[in-house]
Amino acid sequence: MRTPIDIAVAGAGIAGLAAAAFLARAGHRVTVFDRLAAPAPVGSGLIIQPVGMAALGALDAADAVLRRSSPIARLFGRVGPSGRIVLDVRYGALNRDVTGLGVHRADLFDALHGAAIAAGAVIVSGRTVCGAKRLGVYRMLEFEGHGEAGPFDLVVDALGARSPLSKPGRTLPYGALWANVEHREGFAEDALEQRYEAARRMVGVMPIGRARPDGPLRLAFFWSLREDAYARWRAAPLEVWREEVLRLWPDTAPLLDQIATHDELTFARYAHRTAPAATEPSLAHVGDAWHCTSPQLGQGANFALLDALALARALERSATLDRALHDYARRRGFHVRLYQAASFLFTPAYQSDRAVLPFIRDRIAGPLSRLWPGPPALAALVAGMWGAPVHAIARK
Repeated sequence: MRTPIDIAVAGAGIAGLAAAAFLARAGHRVTVFDRLAAPAPVGSGLIIQPVGMAALGALDAADAVLRRSSPIARLFGRVGPSGRIVLDVRYGALNRDVTGLGVHRADLFDALHGAAIAAGAVIVSGRTVCGAKRLGVYRMLEFEGHGEAGPFDLVVDALGARSPLSKPGRTLPYGALWANVEHREGFAEDALEQRYEAARRMVGVMPIGRARPDGPLRLAFFWSLREDAYARWRAAPLEVWREEVLRLWPDTAPLLDQIATHDELTFARYAHRTAPAATEPSLAHVGDAWHCTSPQLGQGANFALLDALALARALERSATLDRALHDYARRRGFHVRLYQAASFLFTPAYQSDRAVLPFIRDRIAGPLSRLWPGPPALAALVAGMWGAPVHAIARK
């Protein structure tokens, strides 16, 4: 579309800011509405996969993320008390120059927020979106206690897994506690490491870069926890939880020493769903508002970036908005469905109350990860490359 259009982006998270940046750079008039008094990130660490870096590169934001991230060369996990390897993914099985990037969510947020502002997007805070009603070929955004805004040619729904503009997902039984700690000797500087007890308990650490060049290396520390156990965890002394973690992974003691209160840990809830349709008339869902799942495959932020890039490219090459929305859904649909299915199959083996799946995992996951074609196939899966998403977005 050569003629700029008026676009409202609902939500200033990773998906919303990326969409705003891409669309504003293309010349569209973009306004972002967010419920917070000032846009801010929620959460701890995440992995930017090679496909996500390709999207950041198209936005000229890759360098800003690289400066404050840590290369992740390996995903590695053992089950206790046997020490058997049940997760071993090496990006080098694809190419020795390929890695993931561990990054603090705030650093990715800052890069995308800066890109959106630089591109000319306007951010309006303190607006809780509750609807996007149709007005002929346009959309009006509706807010809790703040009336309406519009009309807009297009509304981009980036409100996450519980978006009121999309059908809610199925909440998963398990979430995770997250905290940021400083790196200590004995932990790898280039690997995500995990320890498991069946699939009921999991503790992990992941490097997420430095806040400043001369600052200490940061780690994201996470602990799997059932959602219905969160209130009991809050009510119990923190020492009870510390002892449970140490029984599973004693080496985490110097990391746990840095966590003094419950409030230093954030509980993240997860859901699984794929909305029936990626688009509706004058409305496009991106990120978790379209597809959400557990973080076992490390794809959430990367899929948000790819969605934003695909939507902007679809608008560039289509003569009408309807064709652009169809093109966007078509080019992203296969990759999304493929990884939603993979996550649906993988998650119960690593985060559930099941007994049989972890038993099978403990005996076959390690050997399979070392036998060809296991290593490159697993690396490509984790890197987000199954389904060639970047090629699908770029092809004519």
